[in-house]
Amino acid sequence: MPIENQSLGDAADSSDDDDRLPELPPRMAGGARIRARMAAVQALYQWRMTGTELGALVLQFAQAGRLSALDREYFETLLRGVAYDAEALEAIFDAHLSRPAAQLDPVEHAILLLATYELRDRVEIPFAAVINEATNLAKVFGATDGHRFVNGVLDATARDLRARETPAGD
Repeated sequence: MPIENQSLGDAADSSDDDDRLPELPPRMAGGARIRARMAAVQALYQWRMTGTELGALVLQFAQAGRLSALDREYFETLLRGVAYDAEALEAIFDAHLSRPAAQLDPVEHAILLLATYELRDRVEIPFAAVINEATNLAKVFGATDGHRFVNGVLDATARDLRARETPAGD
């Protein structure tokens, strides 16, 4: 379901199944981090669309039960890292866009911001893993072929940010 059709609900609705992140298969390696990224994309989308203050967003997600079964510290790191440096992150991937960033689908924009943050600031995560996770997020939350767009932009962005890791000329 696209992110714009998902409701965060309020604290009173926290027991509703509609208020949970999509389920992951059991025993999935890195599941708590994957869920943190999923929640971060949703929170970044809401932040960009409504301007909700970050502390209020974290509280809202927590009260709605959306932070259970995920790496909450990583969720907050992603959310704050992107929000506090969104303009600089956007400038990094902007050169690889086929249109102005203002015209991007808001979900894909949030995913690109999050993944660019990880490429730039979380160098312990291999670039291929960052791109793969972002592509999967775009498959879950984005438009029909949004994952292809996200993959292409991040592949080029990774070459800029992680030139030593990325294969030359591919």
